[in-house]
Amino acid sequence: MSGAAKRAPTLLGWLAAGAAALALGAVLLGGLGFRWDPLDLQRKRLAAARDQARQASVAAAAQAESRRLEAEGAAAQALRVDHYQHIATTAERTTAAAVVQARSADDADHPLDPRRAVRLRDHDGQLCRLAPDLDGCAAAAGPAAGGDALLRPGDPAG
Repeated sequence: MSGAAKRAPTLLGWLAAGAAALALGAVLLGGLGFRWDPLDLQRKRLAAARDQARQASVAAAAQAESRRLEAEGAAAQALRVDHYQHIATTAERTTAAAVVQARSADDADHPLDPRRAVRLRDHDGQLCRLAPDLDGCAAAAGPAAGGDALLRPGDPAG
């Protein structure tokens, strides 16, 4: 027998063979579905993914709520615009009827008597109760000290 054939593996040879066996075992066990996770990284990744999904769900719910509130606000605004349009149309009709009545009255060319002034003040008050924010209404200028509406200079009701 020759000397080379009887030679025993060295320590480095045994270490290399052991490392190769461990690597081969890890590959085989990994192929069979076994996982070695001493730091529990898989659970941490799963928890982070769940947290991210939960945050995305909360954000989506908040956006849906925002869209719902926006739609409600738009509907309420449309109702307010319709209400304002109705008030403006009613005020225009009332004014047009009063103008026609005043021009066709038999006392239209006579000096203003107190009863007629009262009628005009009543009509002006009706218009201002319908739409206090319209131009020409005394309420648009703000309340007076006694709670009565202010009269502006040149206001025919005064």
